[in-house]
Amino acid sequence: MATVEQADPVLKEDGEGVRRRDFINIAALGVAGVGATIAVIPLVNQMNPSADVRALSSVDIDISSIQPGQAIKSTWRKQPIFVRNLTPKEIAEANAVNVSTLRDPQTLAERTEEGHENWLITLAVCTHLGCIPLGAGEGENKGAFGGYFCPCHGSSYDTAARIRQGPAPRNLEVPPYTFTSDTVVQIG
Repeated sequence: MATVEQADPVLKEDGEGVRRRDFINIAALGVAGVGATIAVIPLVNQMNPSADVRALSSVDIDISSIQPGQAIKSTWRKQPIFVRNLTPKEIAEANAVNVSTLRDPQTLAERTEEGHENWLITLAVCTHLGCIPLGAGEGENKGAFGGYFCPCHGSSYDTAARIRQGPAPRNLEVPPYTFTSDTVVQIG
């Protein structure tokens, strides 16, 4: 009967042959793994957004000069936005509305940030067919409910930018935003 040492000439009593082969296998796999990682990194990086896209992902707006009752138009991600400083009267009117009667029921508190209930920030795009409503500029038609009016098909929004009349199916959309200070809001 042959012993293990006699059957396989590669195996030695001290096991050097096995250790050398294991080292070569591990080294080869390590080099292949590093090479694969180096090859994959550019492929993954090319999927990251470019610098111009990242720059448009958020915008800071100084709201210190917007007086109560005024609104400004700005842009975010190539879309127009309204930033409105609501008066106490407009807030009271918005809170007095029975939410269950609205087509897209939302309270003013759901559309504003806690502690900044007077600041209403919405996309300035009518939810009917994408026209830009009036009501942010001085002397513009604010519609029957004192908010915004879409001249394309007659949709009227209230002071909380909620649809009240016309063909628009939903309220003006509220983008993600945070207040970075008392005078600066970051949209996006």
